[in-house]
Amino acid sequence: MPASSDPTMATQQDVVLVTGPSGAGRSTTINALEDLGFEAIDNLPLSLLMRLLSGGPHERPLAVGIDARTRDFSAQALAAALEELAAQPHLNVSLVYVDSDTDTLLRRFSETRRRHPLAPNGTLLAGIEAERALLAPLVGLADVLVDTSNMSPHELRTEITRWFGPAGTDELTVSVQSFSFKRGTPRSADMVLDCRFLRNPHWSQSLRPLTGQDPRVAAHVAEDPLYKPFFDQTADMISMLLPAYKAEGKAYFTLAFGCTGGRHRSVCVAEALAIQLADAGWQVSIRHRELERVPRHAEAREVVKL
Repeated sequence: MPASSDPTMATQQDVVLVTGPSGAGRSTTINALEDLGFEAIDNLPLSLLMRLLSGGPHERPLAVGIDARTRDFSAQALAAALEELAAQPHLNVSLVYVDSDTDTLLRRFSETRRRHPLAPNGTLLAGIEAERALLAPLVGLADVLVDTSNMSPHELRTEITRWFGPAGTDELTVSVQSFSFKRGTPRSADMVLDCRFLRNPHWSQSLRPLTGQDPRVAAHVAEDPLYKPFFDQTADMISMLLPAYKAEGKAYFTLAFGCTGGRHRSVCVAEALAIQLADAGWQVSIRHRELERVPRHAEAREVVKL
């Protein structure tokens, strides 16, 4: 999860691993972390990662850039390293995945006239698609997912500061997520709530292909007699807790709703609560982890009250 400012965790070494497709803003992210006081290391071979972190705590938090150009890189190897690092009680590890849509990546490479690292002799599009396929397993493991498609470098730096800047200097950032229990709970979640008791749209042939973002699915779930008391009491609880977390200097809060497949019930509950929190003036982003696994480009978005 994002670097902790809790004084009870002061002995922990904060480590942020940064990955994502070339051209999405990985280098800008690492530079932003360096400006926040992190010691930055880019393209560290995975075989050296454990050695780097096994020699005792460093004086400063670490930001480590890892991508397809990294020696001995594979998504499976990085996933295994994350699991091993997460088991170390002295480490507080976060994975940041910096992404962008294909059209934006094509434009950025064309403007800079850079060669894509996975397409030295092929087409730019082939290189982008190959790298996206190589990195795809890591999207669901990310603690922080940033879509830079419509971001300037300055906006990306601001977003990274929101997540990893000193606590108490900015507004509390609230992330509302949905996920599938079959694929495990999000490692970054501060609170997890189970929606599997609600009416399941999966058993309706007309609703099964849809997601919880569709009004028809949301209406179907809301017809469950337990939906309203569950939602109202959850919203009341979160509305009570957020000011307290903010007063304690907490910079972020992640609430995750889970269901069986992570496509229907948890999605519509997360959507509804995020909108209500945004209407109340909180800075809220939404992430639907399992919807990122479908062919459509993964995205995380901020909820803005118009």
